[in-house]
Amino acid sequence: MNIETLVAENNLMALTALVADFNSAYAQVLDDGSLKDWPQFFTADAVYKITSRENFDQGRPVGLVYCDGLSMIKDRALAIDYTAMFAPRYLRHFITNTRVEKIESNELVVSANYMLMQTLQDKPEARVHQVGKYMDRFSIEGGRLQLKQRICVYDNTLLDNSLVYPV
Repeated sequence: MNIETLVAENNLMALTALVADFNSAYAQVLDDGSLKDWPQFFTADAVYKITSRENFDQGRPVGLVYCDGLSMIKDRALAIDYTAMFAPRYLRHFITNTRVEKIESNELVVSANYMLMQTLQDKPEARVHQVGKYMDRFSIEGGRLQLKQRICVYDNTLLDNSLVYPV
């Protein structure tokens, strides 16, 4: 059954499973360090933002990272891959409680919880880097899901002094 049929039938369970599969592929690309492949998950007009829960709850547009459009998302990936200087690290994303909240025309409004673990290559332990919630809007293009908006709302009061990789 194709995704357009699932939307037409309002099949939230099947759509939730598709979004969870999308998020697994998204996490794998980031966890494997394949930043060149990260932009493929977004539409041309996508918005990607990382912001604190406090700013989000109070409607403040301020964020640690703000990319408006696929060009900015690609620039961020290239900058990390080729120009940024930071300690080498491994990441592991854990994405849970995926929920399709509503269907609007050809878009899905979705939320999911995330936890991002980080291991610096010169340290013996992994640490929680960030915990929060994805506030997403998916577009259905060419029979597949793509992110039109991903707002990463983190709960941490403090973050490490570097926010290098996408969440």
